[in-house]
Amino acid sequence: MCLAIPGKIISITNQLDETFRQGKVSFGGIMKEVNLCMVPEAKVNDYVLVHVGVAISTIDEEEARITFDYLKQIGEVDELTETT
Repeated sequence: MCLAIPGKIISITNQLDETFRQGKVSFGGIMKEVNLCMVPEAKVNDYVLVHVGVAISTIDEEEARITFDYLKQIGEVDELTETT
């Protein structure tokens, strides 16, 4: 099974144009670089679902919190700390 992890966009770190962007995303305090090209509407402080390093959709803060809490409970967030 594949999972998408919710995170909050902290900053846009690289932007070639309006579509090709990268950003720093926080997953409960764990920061990762994420490709933002599939969510051109996303901006700093928005929450996104991230799958294999690519933000695939935006979500609201409450949905992000609930989903992240469930993932922590089942141990799926532990993988985030293994690599940067």
